[in-house]
Amino acid sequence: MRIIITRPLPGNPQQILCDAGFTDIWINPREERLTPQEFRAAVPGARAILTTPMDRVDSPLLDAAGPQLIIVSNYAVGYDNIDVAEVKRRGAIVGNTPGAVTEPTADIAWLLLLGAARRAQEGIDLLRSGTWSGVAPMQLLGTRLGGKTLFILGAGRIGTAAARRAPGFGVNLIYTARSRKPELEKPPINAAFVTLEEGLAQADFTSIHVPLNEATRHLINAGRLGQMRSSAILVNTSRGGVIDEGALVAALRERRIAAAGLDVFENEPALHPGLIDLPNVFLLPHLGSATREDREWMMRLAVGNIIAALRGQPVPHSV
Repeated sequence: MRIIITRPLPGNPQQILCDAGFTDIWINPREERLTPQEFRAAVPGARAILTTPMDRVDSPLLDAAGPQLIIVSNYAVGYDNIDVAEVKRRGAIVGNTPGAVTEPTADIAWLLLLGAARRAQEGIDLLRSGTWSGVAPMQLLGTRLGGKTLFILGAGRIGTAAARRAPGFGVNLIYTARSRKPELEKPPINAAFVTLEEGLAQADFTSIHVPLNEATRHLINAGRLGQMRSSAILVNTSRGGVIDEGALVAALRERRIAAAGLDVFENEPALHPGLIDLPNVFLLPHLGSATREDREWMMRLAVGNIIAALRGQPVPHSV
């Protein structure tokens, strides 16, 4: 049973698959994304494909793979790179890796929030420039977190994990989600449920934790950026397409919001023109789940989905 793995992964997926009795394995040897042409050339006859978020799984790719395909297992909790409906229409399964990304991504959300609030990128740039002349009373004044209001936009696994960290920073927490989360409204978190519009208007900090789909694409657009306070800070660790990046660049440049902390981008790896040059952004290259422990856990989940599917067993994490 031929298995395709589109990128080298932490740990040893090939050994795990071989120990499970599957030896026909092809792993892209390069630490870079396959081009669409290379991807289509690699998949004919595959029973399983282990993809990363950079790999687009659509009708042409599925046509190239063939009708024997059983599972596409995504090395991510999100699966906006996969045409799930089309995969399922062809009788195959889509798997993902929830759980493993939760805690490290919540950590990164707080790193971005702190970095943007305390003007960390400007401080780093100042040190690297060699022009820092020492501490000064008016130098790089940021904003404190304690006593401010944090809005969690989307209270799934990662949003809830980010909310659990809030009491330690002394922020007031509000949230919105498809349904209320009683565990967030009890001590010690004491979060208040609000609408999206109420949250954007009230928040000093907004942290986005929604999946990317047709309902959430450009959820944060020019109009909704206009609902935020001029002192507000926006953080995104979900998917870049949730924000209209052009509208965000304009809002940051014109100081209609104070700052942003971003780990994801609308057209990764490309950034919207002007974004990288803004002083009031704190940017990371999609590091949300990037710890050795958690990326290896993700590998085991993705490979476990494949092993179960090829054995005809229930897939532990199917979409």
